[in-house]
Amino acid sequence: MKILAVTDIHGNFRPLIEYLKNNQVDLVILAGDITHFGPEKLGEDILNEISSYDVPVMAIPGNCDLESIHKEIESSRAVNIHARSWVVKDVGICGFGGSNPTPFNTPLEFEEVEIYDEAKNALESIKDHKITIFVTHAPPHGTKTDLLPSGEHAGSTSLRQVIEKYQPTINICGHIHESRGTDRIGQTMVVNPGKMDEGYACLINIPEDDEKKDSIETEIIELT
Repeated sequence: MKILAVTDIHGNFRPLIEYLKNNQVDLVILAGDITHFGPEKLGEDILNEISSYDVPVMAIPGNCDLESIHKEIESSRAVNIHARSWVVKDVGICGFGGSNPTPFNTPLEFEEVEIYDEAKNALESIKDHKITIFVTHAPPHGTKTDLLPSGEHAGSTSLRQVIEKYQPTINICGHIHESRGTDRIGQTMVVNPGKMDEGYACLINIPEDDEKKDSIETEIIELT
């Protein structure tokens, strides 16, 4: 299964559309900030256009999406995996959108205790699958994927705790635009694909053969 993971669209999804016109993938995962503070209905329109390329789309909101984004995802052709789980070809996928508190008072921020409880429940529901993908907007704290230019780590401590506990195969995250890259927390590969509206994404290849499922490949790519 070939998965295209993107994050931080901020309303500019044209590089993704151009990629889908010319490349075949089995699933698109959007890890939040679909819009840049709205406006309402834009998120639904974006998700429907991406879904029109006959590829399943799963999405979570980001902290820069309005509260209405939950209804917009539900009304679109995409699947909302915020605090929910889904199974595709025996791969368990769940997510948690928004972010831990920021200095900017953005629309979708959660206290760490709420993040922990909701994310734990979502991961618990897919723990028995051999391959699990945990989609978050905020990165886990203390990795190469949550570093600000100042050198400060700005990720979620709760997300790190649940990753340490459940060890999903892959954590797809975003939020910190400057920290495009990969890292590991135990057996979990953490991937921040980079800002989609600058043309970055991540390709994830999961072998169909059960005996080869351990040889998952991840590659951060430029769509433009």
